[in-house]
Amino acid sequence: MDFGVVVQTDPPAQRTVALAKRAEEHGFGFFWTFDSHLLWQEPYVIYSAILAETDRIKVGPYVTNPATRDWTVTASTFATLNEMYGNRTVCGIGRGDSAVRVLNGKPVTVKEMRKSIEVIRELANRRPVEHNGATLQFPWARTSELEVWVAGYGPLALKAAGEVGDGFILQCADVDIAKWMIETVKTNASNAGKDPDSLEFCISGPMYIGDDWEHMREQCRWFGGMVGNHVADIVEKYGKGDHIPDVLADYIAERKGYDYNEHGRAGNSHAEFVPDDIVDRFCVLGTADQHIEKLEALKAVGVTQFAGYLQHDNKEETLRVYGEKVIPALSDSITAKS
Repeated sequence: MDFGVVVQTDPPAQRTVALAKRAEEHGFGFFWTFDSHLLWQEPYVIYSAILAETDRIKVGPYVTNPATRDWTVTASTFATLNEMYGNRTVCGIGRGDSAVRVLNGKPVTVKEMRKSIEVIRELANRRPVEHNGATLQFPWARTSELEVWVAGYGPLALKAAGEVGDGFILQCADVDIAKWMIETVKTNASNAGKDPDSLEFCISGPMYIGDDWEHMREQCRWFGGMVGNHVADIVEKYGKGDHIPDVLADYIAERKGYDYNEHGRAGNSHAEFVPDDIVDRFCVLGTADQHIEKLEALKAVGVTQFAGYLQHDNKEETLRVYGEKVIPALSDSITAKS
């Protein structure tokens, strides 16, 4: 299993860079950031600094969208970073959430997202692509390679992930939900003639090392509010039923709204409706042994990467314990002599 860190690009940018360096030192292979250019600093500028000051960690948005960024510019940004730093980027993409809604816009359709994935991936992999009535290609790209991982919850997004994604991103670390989503994506991949085992399955949730459950829950309750915002859209469109697991649809009944000024923030004012059991299910909390137990269960249902959010007050200690205990426990054991 691979491990990633997910953060917001709060100023100063140097602190984000330092956190990425520390994550690499502790054995994390991926460093993801939110991508909302009004709420936080521009991530792609910061990626360049991170890649310049690290050796192996990969960076990418968690997640970008086709609405606020021109597809060809997105592809050029990734290809440029790859040419400069040796293919250490991954493009996480969805229909659009905070970056779009802060501008009073709407997420794009899944059909539009599919088109954007083709344009971004083909260009960033040095291949020609048809777009806006022309055949486009980067004449300067020589080595760039890019995977595009699709984020989503609804049936059309899961279909797109299986059919056109190189990977799938689920923002929810519940074992049962992850199993259901992964099986759905794999089925869609198989139906499209793809090898389902060729996909990456990245599951995420806040990770907090500690033993004060009341405090950990309050630091991470925001996540249930953020997930609920996505689920509410799906329930509004499709209603309850086979489109989404019941545990996702049921807990949002008491949801009253969402303030994007507090998006992804510990202690925000719009997550009171999230019950403790949902926090426990959706996040990875507790001692190192409790983290290992849950991550082993996620690995068993097909998770290939766990990406832990660090929007809480225990960032450095959580990274340290992961580096010393959790990541080694989930890694393949190699002996010097056998």
